[in-house]
Amino acid sequence: MNLGKTLFTQLMEFVPWISFARIVDHYGGDFRVRSLSCPEQFRAMALAQLTYRESLRDIETCLLANQTKLYSMGFNSPIRRSTLADANEGRDWRI
Repeated sequence: MNLGKTLFTQLMEFVPWISFARIVDHYGGDFRVRSLSCPEQFRAMALAQLTYRESLRDIETCLLANQTKLYSMGFNSPIRRSTLADANEGRDWRI
């Protein structure tokens, strides 16, 4: 059994999170957000790109398949399709 970090977690260590937080503050990405923060949305969309996911349903299925590893990958809770759709629609694309 592997007790180390997942490959996705290791890749996310290369993201400059301080700069990302500054950009989120500049564009107001987390203003009045309750469930899905900008870093979680970024992680979900990065996972979708890395695993060649084509739809929100496909992204949700992929995340639920790895439900035991979500916390170590940087997600606080399972992400639903509607929540991800609302975040993608409502947030500024420049973030």
